[in-house]
Amino acid sequence: MASKVLIVGGTSGIGRELAAAYAERDASVVIAGRESARAEKVAAELNADSEGARVSGIAVDLASPDTIVEALSGIGQVDSVVLAGMRRDDNTVGNYGTAGATELVIAKLVGYTAVVHALQSRISPTGSVLLFGGLAKDLPYPGSTTVTTVNAGVMGLVSTLSREIAPVRVNAIHPGLVGDSPYWAGNELVLEPARKRILTGVLPTMRDIVEGCFFLLENQAANGVNLNLNGGHS
Repeated sequence: MASKVLIVGGTSGIGRELAAAYAERDASVVIAGRESARAEKVAAELNADSEGARVSGIAVDLASPDTIVEALSGIGQVDSVVLAGMRRDDNTVGNYGTAGATELVIAKLVGYTAVVHALQSRISPTGSVLLFGGLAKDLPYPGSTTVTTVNAGVMGLVSTLSREIAPVRVNAIHPGLVGDSPYWAGNELVLEPARKRILTGVLPTMRDIVEGCFFLLENQAANGVNLNLNGGHS
């Protein structure tokens, strides 16, 4: 079990769920979001929900990579780093908007790498880094032009980072549509067709993804792994 975990993108969705799960394990957790006020508010909520929890919040903007070294200057030694932050971008080639596409590319590829750069000397040699990709790397959908490309790029990051910062382990998790995530919960127009495409007929839950995160972060044999968690697609 990691004693100190940094979760960039830990203020909502799966990142917050993972932070709560680590808080319940008595880990020291730092969550980062774009706004310090929101990160501190969520940290306080997590501390209130779990007796004795040690959660703190800071601001880290993945889309502004030149600010990341300073933003993380107060972080000491860490055992695990989770990079779950993202930007949503609905962009087809026919109706292409460069602003959203550029922000997504910078946040998930340059930003993720900048965090690892900033913390490389402070990650425990027996620790790990976990990147978040997504199902779109394998199954493009209308509007996923940049999302698909970036999530495939996360696989490239796993390959190079796992070699560059060894013995620290580097893995990625690639969720499918997560049925109870705040973004999708209750949207049956999207969820029902998605269930029909999944071999199990059951959409992954945030807890399913958290358990996959625990495996990749804590199993010392897991390195250079890109783990798909989507129930299988027909």
